[in-house]
Amino acid sequence: MELETIIREITEKIEPLDDKAMADAWKYWDSLCKPLRGMGMLEEMVVHLAGVYGNYRPKLEKSAVVVMGADNGVVAEGVTQTGSEVTAQVLENMGERKSSVCIMAGLHGAEVVPVNIGMLVDGKHPRIINRPVKYGTDNMTKGPAMTREEALRGILTGIEVVKELYQQGYRLFITGEMGIGNTTTSSACASVLLHQPVETMTGRGAGLSSEGLKRKIAAIHKAIEINKPDAGDAIDVLCKVGGLDIAGMIGVYIGGACCRTPVIIDGFISSVAAYMAAMIAPGAKEYMVAAHCSAEPAGQVMLEALGKKAPIHAGMRLGEGTGGVALLSLYQYALAIYDNMPSFAQGNVEEYTHQK
Repeated sequence: MELETIIREITEKIEPLDDKAMADAWKYWDSLCKPLRGMGMLEEMVVHLAGVYGNYRPKLEKSAVVVMGADNGVVAEGVTQTGSEVTAQVLENMGERKSSVCIMAGLHGAEVVPVNIGMLVDGKHPRIINRPVKYGTDNMTKGPAMTREEALRGILTGIEVVKELYQQGYRLFITGEMGIGNTTTSSACASVLLHQPVETMTGRGAGLSSEGLKRKIAAIHKAIEINKPDAGDAIDVLCKVGGLDIAGMIGVYIGGACCRTPVIIDGFISSVAAYMAAMIAPGAKEYMVAAHCSAEPAGQVMLEALGKKAPIHAGMRLGEGTGGVALLSLYQYALAIYDNMPSFAQGNVEEYTHQK
């Protein structure tokens, strides 16, 4: 069976959220002893969980940060401050649980799952899942970053990893990525998909100089001109100017939706993957949750394109899933209030009513 047919059949199994559970969750929120909707987006987060899990009294389930690691051939164009060897080293650090996202995830008991989906080398640490589609993408300024089949295999890899983790008991996923050069590929994809100028969608990534930023913008322009990606076909854009980490995250969004689990969007790169996943599988969008607004120039633009609001605006731009993990704290606050606050009657307070 062709890979596109397999993916299409998978996406057709995505079910809508449970409207009754969400309505009951809103009713329960409104019975609690506080101003109506006084907790804002925290209330929305709980209601969304209710819709995903089909239970108006949802719990924060066992969570995993799925970090897709891949290298990008466009690094040869001088678009990064560091070399591609850093990608593998950071994944090794994740295996040792000493990277930024691991330190944050440890506070919440969340597991960080590093996946080698396209690094130049295999991961050595036993915690790294080695599923390379290919060992680094090709230089997109000279031709497509990968073949269409490789892009599809990357998406399927993400779906498969999520399904395996689901079988292990994980019920909430956070998208993460690690790949030197991936803000270049993400900016290229975002520029094409949203019909925006490259300059608007491109930032300094991990600390580029002004000269480096010029090279980055020039490389993206060249890649788009040479490859002519079709903005109406997410997979065409992905294979021509994208990366395997993006492909893997697309699969995480689709796989999570198929398993009826929430999938948290991290930052800019994750939001580009989310947008492409929604193009491929519109039903997956309902299961996505925005965590924070990236400090990358196109961070807010991508969230608006997705129709998502991010509760955290902290100027973060690290990646790895760090912004997504930060959202777990807000989930804990929201659920603590939802589960423990008395009703108006129990609190001896006159009940608030919705006003016109």
